[in-house]
Amino acid sequence: MGAAEPLRSVLWVKRQRCTVSLDPARALLRWWPSPGPGASVPGASDSSVPVSEIIAVQETDSRGKDYGSGKWQKIEKPCAFTVHHVRRARRHRWKRAQVTFCCADEQLCHLWLQTLQEQLDTLTSRPKHLLVFINPFGGKGQGKRIYERKVAPLFMLASVTTETIVTERANHAKESLYEMNLDQYDGIVCVGGDGMFSEVLHGLIGRTQSSAGVDQNQPRAALVPSPLRIGIIPAGSTDCVCYSTVGINDVETSALHIIVGDSLSMDVSSVHHNGTLLQYSVSLLGYGFYGDIIRDSEKKRWMGLIRYDFSGLKTFLSHHCYEGTVSFLPAQHTVGSPRDGKPCRAGCSVCRQSKQQLDEEQKQALYGLESTEEVEEWKVVCGKFLAINATNMSCACPRSPRGLSPAAHLGDGSTDLILIRKCSRFNFLRFLVRHTNQHDQFDFAFVDVYRIRRFQFVSKHTEDEDSDLSKQGKKRFGDICSHPPPCCCAVSSSSWNCDGEILNSPAIEVRVHCQLVRLFARGIENDPKKEPCG
Repeated sequence: MGAAEPLRSVLWVKRQRCTVSLDPARALLRWWPSPGPGASVPGASDSSVPVSEIIAVQETDSRGKDYGSGKWQKIEKPCAFTVHHVRRARRHRWKRAQVTFCCADEQLCHLWLQTLQEQLDTLTSRPKHLLVFINPFGGKGQGKRIYERKVAPLFMLASVTTETIVTERANHAKESLYEMNLDQYDGIVCVGGDGMFSEVLHGLIGRTQSSAGVDQNQPRAALVPSPLRIGIIPAGSTDCVCYSTVGINDVETSALHIIVGDSLSMDVSSVHHNGTLLQYSVSLLGYGFYGDIIRDSEKKRWMGLIRYDFSGLKTFLSHHCYEGTVSFLPAQHTVGSPRDGKPCRAGCSVCRQSKQQLDEEQKQALYGLESTEEVEEWKVVCGKFLAINATNMSCACPRSPRGLSPAAHLGDGSTDLILIRKCSRFNFLRFLVRHTNQHDQFDFAFVDVYRIRRFQFVSKHTEDEDSDLSKQGKKRFGDICSHPPPCCCAVSSSSWNCDGEILNSPAIEVRVHCQLVRLFARGIENDPKKEPCG
């Protein structure tokens, strides 16, 4: 059976006579003014919509009102259809738009409706049934309202059915994903902030490993990817994951990416301590400055979102540094570097080529050859650090449009390790300010950045405990200063900030799992028009 023939007709759009064309081979709907008799050729004023970005097609009246609803439907006989589609706005924002085509007769209208619907039915990547988790407490507590007013109507328009669960406690979504039958769903949607996404992520990865018989507590276990995609409807305080994968934390934009069935593979880091899985990370794993902020802010939840600013200022003024040893395995398989100025974008070649290289290494391991990971040499860095950050993505957000590591890639099987050594408050402030502008934030003598695939960290405090067991009794009662310095006792260790959650064990082992999960996203698209970043 050959390819479908292009469909071309003269229709009316907003009282303007137009030639309308649907080319199945190119999957493109186009229309352009045609004032004279017969069909004309497209010119500079033509409009087009890819079939992949059509949300729905409806039979309507000439004013675009849905035929089949409303008590006056018999008055005006419909000879029109409305195409609901994606319209790109500024700064990566997507909007729902619509255009109504009026036909000369009912038969022609039905032909267009049938042909367009047949084209939409070929888009097998689109979800039909979704499981939705709503966090009613996250961010400003607007999750349920946001979903009902902005997202549910779009899903209904696109004929996407849902099962909705409003979470009632911490880990409600995670526990549900372990217990429910997920075979009937095409994806999981979380309405909330980064914390809600992390909960769904842990539930989905954990459920997948449990079903596959994989022990998550083994640091070197090869984790199995889940066939289900995760959609994020941003309703949190920062929405870092959404911002870094879509380019904006906008509810309508994220909902439309889910509807059109976009897919983006993303790396996940596993964090272990003494052979036990602590947590998974997809954005920031931070020790020192960012760990102290999250630890202090947890004690001030009564302050609301302003607690992060307060704890950030307090942590900056405290200016604590921490001594320890970082051991890491460089990511030799990647084709990029943290300072090459090439950010991760939709259809990223760096992620694609890096994944191919890792797949080749896995094939060699299957044939009994030594893997690159076994041959490569670990690097060791010791010292006093104000902050140790590992970022799987840029960690961009509205306050830091370029993020902590602007050239970090979402699916290249690596994380960017950023070491900020002890320096003056003024220099550390200069470093922090660089996160809000276009300057190179790594261009400081006290900052080192590496692209790695695995790393371990041991604090000096932990090393001392392990090397001198006779001091264990004293450690239980805390540090006692016999000769206190003028300021205060030195802080022995910090906590890890793992995607906004606290990990109290300073000694950790981290491994990056390449493209372990998939999101309903396509990556940040390059703007056709130049516009300032941020």
